[in-house]
Amino acid sequence: MKIISYNVNGIRAAMRKGFIDWLQQADPDVICIQETKATPEQVDTEAIEAAGYKHYWFSAQKKGYSGVAIFTKLEPKNVVYGTGIDSMDFEGRNIRLDFEDVSVMSLYLPSGTNIARLEHKLEYMAMFKAYVDELKKEVPNLVICGDYNICHEAIDIHDPIRNKNTSGFLPVEREWIGDFIDSGFVDSFRHLNKDPHNYTWWSYRANSRANNKGWRIDYNMVSEPLKENIERAVILSDAMHSDHCPLMVKLNLSNG
Repeated sequence: MKIISYNVNGIRAAMRKGFIDWLQQADPDVICIQETKATPEQVDTEAIEAAGYKHYWFSAQKKGYSGVAIFTKLEPKNVVYGTGIDSMDFEGRNIRLDFEDVSVMSLYLPSGTNIARLEHKLEYMAMFKAYVDELKKEVPNLVICGDYNICHEAIDIHDPIRNKNTSGFLPVEREWIGDFIDSGFVDSFRHLNKDPHNYTWWSYRANSRANNKGWRIDYNMVSEPLKENIERAVILSDAMHSDHCPLMVKLNLSNG
């Protein structure tokens, strides 16, 4: 199963930049989208269907904000919209599709752009971790794809010294994502690639992408029972529809 995660920073804008053509070339079985910034009624869903994908959306109540979706070539046996936690769900940050051998979630964790949002982010992180701890008991084969808005280690950010007090690389955030991994997940990209200078997001300012001054804040987290099934994990930095780029994990589900 080939799974891609992509924060598109607005699905309509991405589609105007050739997203559908790219999707057909990339040819994932499942793609998890974050920051749709739209409801399906506002999107050319016929183009998505013509590319061979069923599509499931969980949009924010606030127009043009946040929102997640999953497009899939495979028929899910179950679709779960949100988490059931009201303070999380009104911003449209979680959707999960259950397949025969694996469940795939698209996650958009809040950014901590100011004090109030940072408090909301930390609260969300705590609730999300508790939610996933329970979920794994019921759904052990879980892949949580998305924009976590956190760099884990110094290797994951272009300037760890100057960004140490910036949300996305705060000690409390880094500790949380470390604990999240230790609770039973594999950072699939780092599992297979230990090299520096691999990022998934670049500021639009100061030519950051051209100079590769980025942050690795997007992850395909694979639950421990699927660790041996991870066949490939790459960052697809050539895709240019967003300030993020997509990342892919390939699972060989005939193993084990």
